[in-house]
Amino acid sequence: MKKNHHKHSGALSHKVTLACLSRAGRACASSLLIILIFSFFSLPLHAQEERTPDLDSLLQRPVVDESEVKQPTVPIIELGNEFQNSIEFLDNRFRIDNDVEEVTMIFFREAGSSPIVLVRPDGSKVFLEDDDRNDMLRWYETETYDMISLKKPMPGPWQAVGQILPGSRVMIIADITLNAEPIPTNIYSGEIIKQTAVLENNGEKVDFSPFRDVVTLSIDFVSNNNPNFENFGLGSRSIARFQDNGEGLDEVAADGIFTGQFNLGIPSGEWRPTFSIRTPMYNREQVNETVILHPNPIKLELQVDETNEAAHRLFVSVDTQHIKLDSLLLDGRIRRPNGESQKIALTETNPNIKEIEIPNDSFGKYRIKLTAFAETVDNRDVIIDVPEYTFATKAPEVVELVSEEGLERTEPLDVSEFIQPSEPGWSEADTITIVISINLFIVLFGSIGLFLIINKRNNPDDYIMQRMQQAALGSFGKIKTIVSKKLTKVKSEDSEEGDESQINKETKSGS
Repeated sequence: MKKNHHKHSGALSHKVTLACLSRAGRACASSLLIILIFSFFSLPLHAQEERTPDLDSLLQRPVVDESEVKQPTVPIIELGNEFQNSIEFLDNRFRIDNDVEEVTMIFFREAGSSPIVLVRPDGSKVFLEDDDRNDMLRWYETETYDMISLKKPMPGPWQAVGQILPGSRVMIIADITLNAEPIPTNIYSGEIIKQTAVLENNGEKVDFSPFRDVVTLSIDFVSNNNPNFENFGLGSRSIARFQDNGEGLDEVAADGIFTGQFNLGIPSGEWRPTFSIRTPMYNREQVNETVILHPNPIKLELQVDETNEAAHRLFVSVDTQHIKLDSLLLDGRIRRPNGESQKIALTETNPNIKEIEIPNDSFGKYRIKLTAFAETVDNRDVIIDVPEYTFATKAPEVVELVSEEGLERTEPLDVSEFIQPSEPGWSEADTITIVISINLFIVLFGSIGLFLIINKRNNPDDYIMQRMQQAALGSFGKIKTIVSKKLTKVKSEDSEEGDESQINKETKSGS
């Protein structure tokens, strides 16, 4: 290798020397001869010193150009700092590859701000209003984000202009999935299950908190329609919604871990858990393996005290095929008929049936609500909500005592004869009738008055009241004439009768 290097250096120096001799003469040749001698002795020395074991290994292997290595195709690439400038809104740039058929993007912006504007690689702009006239565009906007779907988008660098939240940039929705913990195969009616899940987009966890307002995560149980179970033909039942708000069983708000609380108060049977992911533009479902929902394994048996001298007793046991009796703990409350409440807490673990004493101090309805904490036979801790248990007691009947001397039984006093029948009072129906009658009276006479006023204005010389007055006067005149004639006739008849009686008197006196 040294010899090749010497030959190459000598040949190169020789060519340079000849060229210089043709132009500058021997003075230049002398200078070049000195340089040639210096390079002859110095280059091998430097080459020997700089070669290290690492360098030797590199010399033995061919160097592969990284640009020639085929990289996986990424449909959308966010541009780096080399494409950014000092204008703030130009920070939101991204590239769309030429083989992308459809892309869905979401931009989070300040609350109440205007929708963003997209700028194509050729400089043309895409506005919210274009959704109405462009079949290749779908745009859903709220006060806090814009969700945009483009079919056959223009390849190249795009820009998003608007008041986009810092750190949100552009989020490309590729393949949203819900990575949830598996549900146990055997679950129980009334069981409370804490289920956590992580939302993933294209296989990566979505930890940007505003995104939780975009998707709705829920789980439904769909019946397998097995005729051997209670849930045959019941269709689907909504079980829970996943939240990331720090409430309920969710531990930390906006940490990207969604929590769902199941309260399985549905009929037992075979169910298929179905996780639903809903966005404003599309819905997706994940169907899990079939689970069996068994009946509530907590058994209650009541012993009512009939003597009214001791407490009532409630015995609590379990279905030992599923639950370990020695792991059973109980917490709850008893509400007695007199309104008092009694706390229940049985925290001792033993293989005996649990017994709860209920004070027998009042008559009426008792309500018992329990929550059971136990362990299944396959060593799974469970929390089970026990359905409310109620029972009622009656006061004992009053027994009449009989004297030892055999006195006749005193008949009970009939007080009905002393009770006067109450007169029917004023009922609500009477009030409604009076109110309706008054309103009808007002409407009727108001309508008549309004009609008369309008008629007088329209016919000032011949209005209806004037005609009615004239008709009344005419009728009164006719009645007066008839009465006068009657009076005249009566008077004439009276005078005739008087004359006849006078004649008769005179005749009798003459005779």
